[in-house]
Amino acid sequence: MRRFLSFRDFDWVLLGLVLLLSVISVAEIYSATLHTKFVGFHKTQIIWLMAGLVGMFGLSVVNYHRLIDYVHYAYGVSILALLAVMVAGTKVLGARRWIKLPGGIHFQPSEWVKLILIVAVARYFTNLTGRDLTWGDIFKGFALVGLPMLMVLKQPDLGTALTYIPILLCGLFLGGIRWKQAAILGLAGAIAVGGAWYSGKVLKPYQKARLTSFVNPDNDPKGSGYQIRQSLIAVGSGGIWGKGATKGTQTQGDFLPIPYTDFIFAAFCEEHGFVGAVAVLLIYFFILMRLIQNAQTAADLSGTFLVMGVVAVLIFQIAVNVGMVVGLMPVTGIPLPLMSYGGSSVLFTFLALGMVMNVRMNRFVN
Repeated sequence: MRRFLSFRDFDWVLLGLVLLLSVISVAEIYSATLHTKFVGFHKTQIIWLMAGLVGMFGLSVVNYHRLIDYVHYAYGVSILALLAVMVAGTKVLGARRWIKLPGGIHFQPSEWVKLILIVAVARYFTNLTGRDLTWGDIFKGFALVGLPMLMVLKQPDLGTALTYIPILLCGLFLGGIRWKQAAILGLAGAIAVGGAWYSGKVLKPYQKARLTSFVNPDNDPKGSGYQIRQSLIAVGSGGIWGKGATKGTQTQGDFLPIPYTDFIFAAFCEEHGFVGAVAVLLIYFFILMRLIQNAQTAADLSGTFLVMGVVAVLIFQIAVNVGMVVGLMPVTGIPLPLMSYGGSSVLFTFLALGMVMNVRMNRFVN
């Protein structure tokens, strides 16, 4: 007997954890922008969160096999959208990343490409299961992810481009790459990174400065090291319990750069201390464990690939953003999922979670 989709199978525990983190996000954005020209951004964040919830519930009832079947069309549209950004995109602070839509809305295609790549990589490697990966298979996988990645690097948007890498690595790992192949790719990757660094054609000077300043930010405390230094001061000044909401001197004094986006975790640590930071990280941990559990119980391999692709992106973004805040990672402009302000990031995360919910709800459908 066929069992139909039911919201009784919806992962309500996962949704509860996500909403808890979203509430923390809104409260921190309110605090971080209270005495700035960005005051009121928390209201916009609420709107994005509501839109994300609608999108998540909507995508959760669209059979993920349909997404996989038609992803090649979406991939083609995404490439055209990135071309449109290169030709007619809006340029802000030297970067051309957005397409201006009617109503003053700025659409960032590169953020949505992550969602499409998760589905595309899942389809590609699922079709290769049952045999060992050949070098031809691996190179095709690199081309699949590499084309949009190079286009995003051209904008330039190093942070978003880097988030495409864990999607590919997850696909290769689950697809059964052999350790010798992985070792060769690792060596080739190191050579390629070195070549990109010294060629001067891939990375801009300011991007290189960001990637090196975290090692010793005191070398240029008012320039490339400024953001890291202020972040470390904010995190350290929070102590065990923090200074309290709206009472962080680094945040409220406008010393901490963009505390409502890239450095929202630093602002949160200053106001809520070590205890608050651990609480947030535990919420992330429970979310990731819940996602992995859903991957393990998926009805088929394509569902597992989809969920683990989402997990790979979220782990990468969390690790890089938190590492950046505490001086262990370079400043790359990667937002903290479900915490940082921004419509594109919020919508991507909720739509990705919608796919996860659909995989979960389909695990008993036959």
